[in-house]
Amino acid sequence: MLNIDIQKVIEIAKEAGQEILKIYHTDFSVQKKEDDSPLTAADQASHQVISKELSALYPDIPILSEEGKDILYKERINWKRFWLVDPLDGTKEFINRNGEFTVNIALIENGYPVLGVIYVPEFDILYYGTQQDGALKINQNGDVEKLKVKQVESDSFTIVESRSHPSKELEEWMKEIKKKYGNIERVKRGSSLKFCAVAEGLADLYPRLGPTMEWDTAAGQAIVEAAGGCVVTLEGKRLSYNKESLKNGGFLVSKNSDVQAPNLSTIQSSN
Repeated sequence: MLNIDIQKVIEIAKEAGQEILKIYHTDFSVQKKEDDSPLTAADQASHQVISKELSALYPDIPILSEEGKDILYKERINWKRFWLVDPLDGTKEFINRNGEFTVNIALIENGYPVLGVIYVPEFDILYYGTQQDGALKINQNGDVEKLKVKQVESDSFTIVESRSHPSKELEEWMKEIKKKYGNIERVKRGSSLKFCAVAEGLADLYPRLGPTMEWDTAAGQAIVEAAGGCVVTLEGKRLSYNKESLKNGGFLVSKNSDVQAPNLSTIQSSN
């Protein structure tokens, strides 16, 4: 990861977050994208800030953003290094006004994230991780905390799950997990904060059995891996990026590789 000023990237994420908050604290309107997912002016305002600032700092590094995603695979197939951005992750949380939305910026090299920044504008909390520096959290007071995935086994096994995307498959798999680990504690988080919960040792596991997009996961993966955890597909392979289809399959985010992926065919046949 050469010649990247992480502090500059952090400043960009915070600037984008401030643009989001300008809209968040108004009576904003909600539109629909082609896939029927929600879109607000805040998504677009954040995208404009991030794209402009990253392009000015690093003109030779292309940007793939959720709000500027129409880049053909034949153009990006040869990208060895690029920015992967979700200008506003957790639009449903934004609309519901619970504060659990984030700005996500990741740097991808050779198909994997090597830098990740996640900013939570409403709470003024920032997470970042790099291969060189590890993972850190900066709270509202500017205090810096080094992040490590959960180190000590406890009486309960904590699973963090989506606040806005319930899954029947997950509920079935939870029954099997409970058999293995006994006491299961379940906590809900919005957006990429589920990755952050694993990175800072608040959860043992974040299972995602439904689809996501690459920009939803890249920054979180960089931070979890920098904190000593892992992000793998249901087949046990490290989650990778710049695929022909930008849609991810299911994956597991955990403190180690001991957790086995669910047998989805068994789950689906039982429903």
